[in-house]
Amino acid sequence: MKIKRTLLPSQPGTKALIEKFGKDLVCVRYRYDKERNKKITTAEIIVNEVEWKRNEKKTPPNKILFVTIGSSERELAALVRSAGGKWNREEKVWELAYREVKKLRLEDRLVESRKSEYEELEEYFGNK
Repeated sequence: MKIKRTLLPSQPGTKALIEKFGKDLVCVRYRYDKERNKKITTAEIIVNEVEWKRNEKKTPPNKILFVTIGSSERELAALVRSAGGKWNREEKVWELAYREVKKLRLEDRLVESRKSEYEELEEYFGNK
């Protein structure tokens, strides 16, 4: 099925579902099933809400981290490259997803970026 439109509760076309689900309505999607020639309307609703606290100490497995590898450690560099690592010329470090850092047991080689988070965002969005 292909999703053609996703509407927020405040947008036209959601009135009947707002009346039915009220503040629990998150969004409305219009899906099209080519095989059955059907237009299907779905509603995403909140069914449960509980307090949740994010574990700030836990690192997401896909977070890119910086790893140091000496210039003479060619085999290790090749291993990191084969695990999806990329050489960062500016920082002179390897960039690698945390899950791969753990698999390769490189936690003791992790280093912080020299750039601030603000500088990275500026660079990413091209504000410099």
